[in-house]
Amino acid sequence: MLNMKVTIFFFLTLPCISCAGRREMVRPAVENITESVYASGVIKSKNQYDVYSTVNGIAARWVVREGDMVGDRQAILEVRGETARLQAENASIVAQNTTHKANSERIAELRIEVEESKMRMDQYAVDLQRQRNLWAQQIGSRNALEQRELAWKSARNTYEVASLRYEELWREIGFSEKQALKNLEISRSAANDHTVKSEHGGKLFFTYLEEGEMVNTLQPIAVIGDPDSFLLELQVDEYDVAQIRRGQHIAVSMESNKGQVFDAVVESLKPFMHERTKTFSIEARFLQLPQVLFPNLSCEANIIVAHRKQVLTIPRSYLVDGNFVLLKNGKKQRVFTGLMDYQKVEITGGITSENIILKPEK
Repeated sequence: MLNMKVTIFFFLTLPCISCAGRREMVRPAVENITESVYASGVIKSKNQYDVYSTVNGIAARWVVREGDMVGDRQAILEVRGETARLQAENASIVAQNTTHKANSERIAELRIEVEESKMRMDQYAVDLQRQRNLWAQQIGSRNALEQRELAWKSARNTYEVASLRYEELWREIGFSEKQALKNLEISRSAANDHTVKSEHGGKLFFTYLEEGEMVNTLQPIAVIGDPDSFLLELQVDEYDVAQIRRGQHIAVSMESNKGQVFDAVVESLKPFMHERTKTFSIEARFLQLPQVLFPNLSCEANIIVAHRKQVLTIPRSYLVDGNFVLLKNGKKQRVFTGLMDYQKVEITGGITSENIILKPEK
């Protein structure tokens, strides 16, 4: 639990009365006190994000290198995947063989069949009409007329079936051609997915893979972000989160800049608690950027939640049972407390600066 509260300013040395063989004593001091909430976190580049591949394969070639600037949707890494390439080639072959041009012989064959069947039907229609004319003049037999009618109907059926087969072939080839072209487009898109691209422009800070290593869709391959803008991603304990407000000042220290303290300000508090760590995330920005910053640097911060000037304070170690002190005469005196940091506590009532108090025995 990150419930420790610390202070970030220099305290005045309190007057202390101590002698060998006697208990430590102190007078309350009038001074400034600042209460702050401890938080830890990392430095993030603005718009920082991890880049993922949408396909599995082998890292064939980095198009850009660490430290390079990249644009929106710019190629970053080429991933080699034989399956996708072969599928694209196969789809291309299928597409080439499903066009009307590729099936021109089948189309021509059926077209000829339709034309010939129509010619036969037309000829039988002429013969039937001639026979009907003769029959009207009482020439010929009824059987001959019926034979002509059967021949014409059979020729008409043959023509209609040939026409339907011709139309069906056109529809089938058209559908197969569209389907094959769509599959070719999908296959080519899948093949193009083997070129990993950036989502947004920025600086390529880090690459997780070397050329020749395996790439999968579950692990990032690189980190990209804004090289000129950084923010702090801090974690604060649930015990302290109610005190956090937008605009509060923060004192930040980093291992990379030992001995230096940088000013920052709270930008936002994400209203969601991480169940495992029992912490809330805070986003903050530097008021003045350090000269050198890198993504994922660790940092510690003190978020100033309250500040009072020239108030009565005593060391926290002199408190007894939370709200009592021991006066010089040994009497236990109740006190009222205000702000509190890791070392000092504000006294709002119960004693004055004239009182001398004893340090409790351990």
